[in-house]
Amino acid sequence: MTTELEPDASSAQFTGGEIRPTFAPVAAADRVGSVDVLRGTALLGILAMNIYAFALPWVAYNNPLAYGTATGIHFGTWVFTHLLFDLKFMTIFSMLFGAGLVLMNQRAESTGRKFRGIYYRRMLWLLLIGACHAYFLWYGDILFPYAICGLLLYPLRRRSPKLLIALGAIALFLGMAIQLGGGFFFVQARLQAAEADAIIATGGTPTEMQTEMKQAWEKMRESFAPPPEKLAEEVNAFRGSYAENIRFRAPIVVMMHTQAMVFMMFWRIAGVMLLGMGLMKLGVFAAERSRSFYLYSIIFGYGLGLSLIAVGITRNLAHDFDFVFGFKLGNHFNYVGSILVALGHVGVVMLACKSGILSGLRRRLAAVGQMALTNYLSHTLLLTPIFYGFGLGLFGSLDRFWLMFFVLGVWLLQLIISPIWLRHFRFGPAEWAWRSLTYWKRQPLRITATD
Repeated sequence: MTTELEPDASSAQFTGGEIRPTFAPVAAADRVGSVDVLRGTALLGILAMNIYAFALPWVAYNNPLAYGTATGIHFGTWVFTHLLFDLKFMTIFSMLFGAGLVLMNQRAESTGRKFRGIYYRRMLWLLLIGACHAYFLWYGDILFPYAICGLLLYPLRRRSPKLLIALGAIALFLGMAIQLGGGFFFVQARLQAAEADAIIATGGTPTEMQTEMKQAWEKMRESFAPPPEKLAEEVNAFRGSYAENIRFRAPIVVMMHTQAMVFMMFWRIAGVMLLGMGLMKLGVFAAERSRSFYLYSIIFGYGLGLSLIAVGITRNLAHDFDFVFGFKLGNHFNYVGSILVALGHVGVVMLACKSGILSGLRRRLAAVGQMALTNYLSHTLLLTPIFYGFGLGLFGSLDRFWLMFFVLGVWLLQLIISPIWLRHFRFGPAEWAWRSLTYWKRQPLRITATD
């Protein structure tokens, strides 16, 4: 989503004999084109994984054995999306969110103006938009955690690229360490629960600690490896009425905004945003680096990243996608590999921008990127009526391969509509509303002859 702000002469203030610019949304001619192309690519790529969260029980997102057909073309579809899409385009999107903060700061400082108030209002409105999106429409929302991380990372906007990248790496490492610690806790809980079951089977009484660990283990197992009756409950809830959707979704969203945010999401998202801030300052997203730089990014990112992820797939398969093994080791292959593959994807897009190839496709992707908030929310508005009970109620009824046709359909729709919309309007409708709320003033939407 676009996060650039620019002093605009059209909204200048006359103060003390001089014209001083005030902040307004960045003009189209001043945008960094390669950033828009990359943002549009990332937004479309995210849907290839989010479709699983729209159409299947949430446990099926990472575990192809948990729900649906786990053989043939359907398993192949999961492998393909896991290798090239899972966390990769979300990583790019998160990097660009951090890059947007850098761009805003650079433009503000070039005019000697402060924008802290505008930035914080912008993030607080995004926080509210994300909360409404999560509670009332779809639990997979990323806007709420993005706003939290954006608020907390603002003080680091002026730091050097080296420090930002180092801090990002530290945050990512802490996220891995927390998951690893969780994995070892799960191991102990499973062992204690097994001991408690053995004692009960012989007519004994487990210790208080064993009883508590047994209860904790049963709750964790139900959450990460739900039994068939729990999966059926989720399917029925999302195939039900809108009220049933909300009732089932609310505790999931609360968990994601609290427990998951503290122990998992914050470290990953903040770490990647910090990397994006550093890489933006190094000119990586503006296609300012050499062709050899991007070529090495492709070779190294794909070579090492895809190899790590492939090892992770084989190791997880060998353990039947056991969630305890995933926390201890299995998830970390993609956790690290996804960042490398994301850099490979960035290299491909930046080389395309530098070489000038596929100009028509790049223009369409840039339009998608300029309307990223609108297009992101449109994924929910288009797909929940297809899969949820207040619409067609197809939740849990289609396997992975068939879901990719919905992805392709949304891609084509947004690649066609976004550039048409931007021929007539300055922003997407969601961007326009966000900006109007941020500045507390209705922004001009339609493009006029003077533009």
